[in-house]
Amino acid sequence: MDDLLSGLYLLARWDVLAALLVGSIGGVIIGAIPGVGAAVAIAILLPATFSLDPIVGLTILLGIYGSSMYGGALPAILINTPGTAVNALTTYDGYPMTQNGQARRALALAYSASFFGGVFAIICLIVLSPLLALVAPHFGSREIFLAALLGIILVVLAHRGQIFAAGMLACFGIFLNTVGLEPVKYTKRFTFDQTWLASGVDLIVVVLGLFAISQAFMLLVGKDDSPDPQPVEGSLLSGMRELFLYKRVASAAASFGVVMGMIPGVGEFTAQFMSYTYAQKSSKNPEAFGKGSPEGLIASEASNNAVPGAAMIPLLALGIPGEALTAMMLSVFYVHNVIPGPQLFQNNMDFVMALYVAMLLLNVIVLIFLIFSTNLLTKIIQVPTRFLGIVILILSFVGVYSLRNSTTDCAIAAGFGVFGLILKRLNLPVVPIILGMVLGNIMEVKLRSSMARVKTPLDFIDRPIAAILFALILLIIGLHIRTLIKEHKNKVPNPDTDMHDTQLR
Repeated sequence: MDDLLSGLYLLARWDVLAALLVGSIGGVIIGAIPGVGAAVAIAILLPATFSLDPIVGLTILLGIYGSSMYGGALPAILINTPGTAVNALTTYDGYPMTQNGQARRALALAYSASFFGGVFAIICLIVLSPLLALVAPHFGSREIFLAALLGIILVVLAHRGQIFAAGMLACFGIFLNTVGLEPVKYTKRFTFDQTWLASGVDLIVVVLGLFAISQAFMLLVGKDDSPDPQPVEGSLLSGMRELFLYKRVASAAASFGVVMGMIPGVGEFTAQFMSYTYAQKSSKNPEAFGKGSPEGLIASEASNNAVPGAAMIPLLALGIPGEALTAMMLSVFYVHNVIPGPQLFQNNMDFVMALYVAMLLLNVIVLIFLIFSTNLLTKIIQVPTRFLGIVILILSFVGVYSLRNSTTDCAIAAGFGVFGLILKRLNLPVVPIILGMVLGNIMEVKLRSSMARVKTPLDFIDRPIAAILFALILLIIGLHIRTLIKEHKNKVPNPDTDMHDTQLR
């Protein structure tokens, strides 16, 4: 209780409250504009947050992270175009409801389900925080190394059908982290006598290139579009009471979001599809899914909004980001010398509780804002895409240059922007590169610090948590290999059976 009160006191500053308000409302607006998304906005804002207090900078980023999915539901329901990638499943049932003249009902269900999922996740985290504070100190260097390795493996395996490409891109991210001066003896690695490589490849430059600049290029080279959604008539408050009719689906979807958000590399998409599948199988009207089912809409929105709160668990407790947005936030911690991990829960529990309460408040702010300004947001959807591309490009280069006043960084960011555009055109993931850079740095530092106390390979896993993490790594790899073998057997025909079938014909 004392930690909670201290966290509330930390939040009761005008600059923190202003950051919460700007981040929450700004995230909704950004999410409502198709083609932008939270990743682009956070990448652009990262350089600016480095000069702010850590609680202020992180509050802005958390506001955008937690509220962008609310806004992304608006175009998904009204014009069948998801504002953010994780709102794609919302179009399955949201847009058919709009076509049936139920746009107000669909938006009310989406907003209320999102609010329920977000609040449910934060309450779970507040309850689990004392447990985390007890478990976190038992993570030493080797445990954090194994947890980071597990995170990379999960990130790679999460890209089904693109595992080889995701693995290569994650390795490329790990390689980028090794360029420059190594962290122990400060010897040069992979600089090739080029002075501009001595300081390494900055994570923020890569983030801005792969996410913001590449997205600007995508908008500029694509067709100029200006959607024209119809205004929503009636009050949204009356429709929000309908969520209580589907409380079982909402509770299950939020639970899926919390569990999946805690696992590095899994995230919103897995939570959505698991909750959507559960809702469809347990529904009395499964044939309505994809045609305007309120249960499908609730399953999608409640699960994806429960993930951001849960995704903070591995970040805060172990210093291990589970996806690109939390990886960006990790850099803000490091800049201000606030190191996530076991010590954070022991020494700065008030800071952790302040972040949780801030996420709870942002859900309240966003819901109130959406109730009274949905029709105003429909005007924002109409912004031409090429104009957005120009704005994003300018802001991205301003952000890159402001880091170190370096034109070299701008050139590197432009190069990664082109590389990101190529990856997006080929439908290849860019997230493994960022996580490879972040987790690769954690793995290198923790491995080198732990090897001083390791005499034999078995010494590395001679502690209970390390042994459990190692067993999990082996189990996940083994299960994946087993799945691949089964898929291969199903695809490869049996020659004897085929010959017998041919003779019968």
